[in-house]
Amino acid sequence: MWLFLKHSVPRCLLFLILAHFLTRCVSSVQQPCLESERFALLQLKQRFILNRSASAHSKVDSWKLNGQVGRDCCYWDGVECDDNTGHVIGLDLSSSFLYGSIHSDNSLFQLNHLRRLNLSNNDFNGSKIPSAVGNLSKLSQLDLSFSAFSGQIPSQVLELSRLVVLDLAGNGLKLQNPSLESLAEKLVNLKILNLDGVSSPSTIPQSLANLSSLTSLSLEACELQGELPMEIFQLPNLQILHASYNIFLTGRLPEFHKNTSLVSLRLRNTGFSGVLPESVGNLNSLSHLDVKDCNLSGPIPASLANLTELTYLSLAFNEFIPSTLSWLGKLNKLTWLNLEVTNSYGDILPSLKNLTSLTALGLFRNKFSSRIPSWLGNLTQLIILDLGDNRFWGSIPKSILTKINLEALALESNLLTGSYKLDSFLNLKSLKDFQLSFSNISLLPATVMNASVPRFRLLTLADCNLLEFPGFLSSQDKLELLDLSGNKIQGFIPKWIWGLSAQTLEVLVLNENMLTGFHQPPVAPTWTNLRKLDLSSNELRGSLPIPPASISHYSVSNNLLQGEISSMICSLPSITILDISNNSFSGMLPACLGNLSKSLSVLNLQHNNFRGPIPQACEKGSQLRMIDLSQNQLHGYIPRSLANCKMLEFLNLGNNLIEETFPSWLGRLQELKILILRHNRLHGAIGKPESNEFPKLRVFDLSFNRFVGRLPSQHFQSWKAMKVVDVSKLRYLRANASFPGWNLDFSYSMTLTKAGVVTEYEKIQDFLVAIDFSSNRFEGRISEDIQVLKAVQFLNLSNNLLSGPIPSSLANLTGLQALDLSQNKLSGEIPQELTQLNFLGFFNVSHNQLIGPIPQGKQFGTFDNNSFEGNLGLCGKPLSKECYPEGSSPPSASMSKKDDSWFEFGWKAILLGYGSGVVNGLVLGYLFNPWKHKLFVKYFGRMLQNPRRNRRK
Repeated sequence: MWLFLKHSVPRCLLFLILAHFLTRCVSSVQQPCLESERFALLQLKQRFILNRSASAHSKVDSWKLNGQVGRDCCYWDGVECDDNTGHVIGLDLSSSFLYGSIHSDNSLFQLNHLRRLNLSNNDFNGSKIPSAVGNLSKLSQLDLSFSAFSGQIPSQVLELSRLVVLDLAGNGLKLQNPSLESLAEKLVNLKILNLDGVSSPSTIPQSLANLSSLTSLSLEACELQGELPMEIFQLPNLQILHASYNIFLTGRLPEFHKNTSLVSLRLRNTGFSGVLPESVGNLNSLSHLDVKDCNLSGPIPASLANLTELTYLSLAFNEFIPSTLSWLGKLNKLTWLNLEVTNSYGDILPSLKNLTSLTALGLFRNKFSSRIPSWLGNLTQLIILDLGDNRFWGSIPKSILTKINLEALALESNLLTGSYKLDSFLNLKSLKDFQLSFSNISLLPATVMNASVPRFRLLTLADCNLLEFPGFLSSQDKLELLDLSGNKIQGFIPKWIWGLSAQTLEVLVLNENMLTGFHQPPVAPTWTNLRKLDLSSNELRGSLPIPPASISHYSVSNNLLQGEISSMICSLPSITILDISNNSFSGMLPACLGNLSKSLSVLNLQHNNFRGPIPQACEKGSQLRMIDLSQNQLHGYIPRSLANCKMLEFLNLGNNLIEETFPSWLGRLQELKILILRHNRLHGAIGKPESNEFPKLRVFDLSFNRFVGRLPSQHFQSWKAMKVVDVSKLRYLRANASFPGWNLDFSYSMTLTKAGVVTEYEKIQDFLVAIDFSSNRFEGRISEDIQVLKAVQFLNLSNNLLSGPIPSSLANLTGLQALDLSQNKLSGEIPQELTQLNFLGFFNVSHNQLIGPIPQGKQFGTFDNNSFEGNLGLCGKPLSKECYPEGSSPPSASMSKKDDSWFEFGWKAILLGYGSGVVNGLVLGYLFNPWKHKLFVKYFGRMLQNPRRNRRK
């Protein structure tokens, strides 16, 4: 080229070309980093502590002034410089094992030419994001994720108007002032926004839908509320939309257009409702779809078969219409398929054979009802297989028992058959999670050596007909949950149990066996993380074992334990559930129990032999939701400190020796739903109500006490929960007993006299409403105001001194299932209106002073003599006594008023004659009837017109 130029170009022009060429060469040489910025980087390094074992893997380990290259910081790991100026424009110190605090005086913020800053996956020790971050005005990318920052995100972040990428996920940060709305309004160039785990208890602002450049929006676990704007789904470039774990975030899925570019959609554990639209099949690029734990309903659209790029699909825990999912086999790129609790049924589809890339298959709690297919063993990539809680039957295929790559296998709660050696499962060397409980099989002891047994994390072998503790357990050191309940293990608990997986075990369940004691006296176990210990329903004897200090849920109920309760039980700082019911403990309750009320949620001491006064169980700030001290020998007063239990839902002090008037201050417990004070020595009249008392009360039992005076009808208006019928959804009253990693509940239980029989409720339905004031000395009339308690299902006023008529307004209690008014002094007729109670299955008015014909038809056709005995004035079925003379016919409904009057007179006279003779009865009857009415015609007329009987509902 040079020779060509030399002979063909004039000399002056040649010099110009040469000068330009030399200038280009000089300018192409990379400029070294500036000394001031190199010094700033070295200062930055010195501010942090590096773990010696990890320092070799840290990017800053290469930051040394060794040789000419070492002096140029542009060659250091993680450092990027501008070629022309030498300024540091990029700093990537992700996963560099940095530890220490960072403040605004850090030399990092002297690098004001930075465009890209990545400090993710380090540990900045809870530091706040320094406000000096606003000095880095040229930043386009800022990644501080998973680096232990905390506190409020500074407003200076909003000054970084050039930001295209902002990732603050996985820290303990808050976004409140500034807010998410102000962030969306200021950072208008964002393409990637990740705020996962940032606390922002607000609605998602509409302004986010104006960020037309957004390709990725992730707002998981941000405490978001309200409705997700539909327009966000329509952002033209959006590929990733994640909003999972915002339980108060609502919304509906839109109709998706064919040009939608979504690749990943995650809405798990939100309040999204409505249907999964058929148009979801238009998302041809979608690879990840997770709508687990939403409120979706309707059919699962078959158009999902069009999403051939899907690798992850979770539709679990929704309320879809039952279906067979015949389209699944077309999604042959799936690696993760979760269909738990989707109402799916039938056989496992043979088309699943095509999903050869599956690593996880979850079919838990559906209605699959076939043999477990052997071809599941051909899915060679499978590491998670959950078939639990279905209707699978037959034997377990050998092909599954040879899948050595399986890490999780769940077959619990099925209809399987056969006996299996534990060795068959212990040969799965990779197995960590194994659930076989309630599967209807028998396990035979293992013979394999401990050294070759898998190291389990979760192991549930409940109800597997085990006769002894499996020996291989003694060498397990990674267990987090072990469940051996419902077996036939008898004798002593071996001493090695107390050291089992000492550092990791969190849940140990041994209830419902035949265990009698311990190989060594129970001492404080070595577990450091045990949260739940369940030894209930065995035959344990001796004193109460004290669990480790880490315990949250402790139950030894239904055993033969005895002795006094040591005050050591009060030294459990994290306990939420203490259940020592149904034993033979005695002595006085420790006065220190009140110390536990700030952590304790459930205190169940029922059915023991405790005596003495009830301790002051509630301090201010109490977390108690359930207290059951029933069936003991406690006496004295109900401690007024219970008023501090503002969250109390269940209080049972029944079957004790409590002696006082009714404590009206109990009405201040605004959350109380169950109040049982039966079988005590409570006395006196129930006074006037306090304002807004018992607004949530649903079960009120004052039976077998010594109350006098009138029924507390003045209180009825305040009992709001008893006035509203709500059976829309089956729920049980329970206390949440969850702790990190485990979702557990404690169901309330009680006994209640229902339909004349003492009934045990192991679980209490949230819509159950019952009043039992029986076996007291209440007197006077039953007020018509009782009709306001429309939700009452069981009403027992028996064995009192009530008088006057049965109010016809009881017919307004349309959900009434049992009505017991027996053993009183009620008079008059049984109101015909009570035949309108279509759900009435039990009715007892025996041993009163009732007269007249028994109403006929509907439910009344199902009641026998016992319901009406002891009322000499009653007649008609089911009694043998007829209501008109033998040989005569019932009166016609069309008789004249004169005849009607005569029948009324005659009827009253005959009934009154039973007590004072016929002659006196006629005289009294005449005096008793100074005017005409039509009761006789009303009863007999209706009986003739409607002779059919309805079946009991």
